[in-house]
Amino acid sequence: MGFLTTHVLDTSNGCPASNVQIELQRILKSKTANIIKVSTNKDGRCSKPILEGEDFVVGTYELNFYIGEYFKNLNSDMGINNFLDIIPVRFNISSSDEHYHVPLLVSPFSYTTYRGS
Repeated sequence: MGFLTTHVLDTSNGCPASNVQIELQRILKSKTANIIKVSTNKDGRCSKPILEGEDFVVGTYELNFYIGEYFKNLNSDMGINNFLDIIPVRFNISSSDEHYHVPLLVSPFSYTTYRGS
C-alpha cells in the first residue's frame, strides 16, 4: 500500500519548519472533504504518514500549509506585513501503491514544492 508524507523546510532561516499546521483535504466533484489536521515536528516532518492504508486512494487532494502562523510565531513583528498565509498544494494520487512525498520549501515571501521521493 502507498502512503503520503510531507516535509517543510524554512529556506530563509536554513532549518526545518517546526510546528507548521497542515490540513489535508480530498477534493470531490461537488465538495471538499477534510481528512486530517497535523503539525510538523522539530525536523519539519509529521510523525507518521498523513494518509495511508485503506484511506490512501486514487483522487485529487490538497495540503494546506499554515505558513503565516509559522512565520508570525517566529517573528511577531511581521504581523500584517506577512505576505504568505495559507499555501494550498493541490495534487493527484494516481496509484494507491506508491509513496507520494510533497515537500514544501518556504520563506516569508516565496515557496516551492515538488513530488519528492
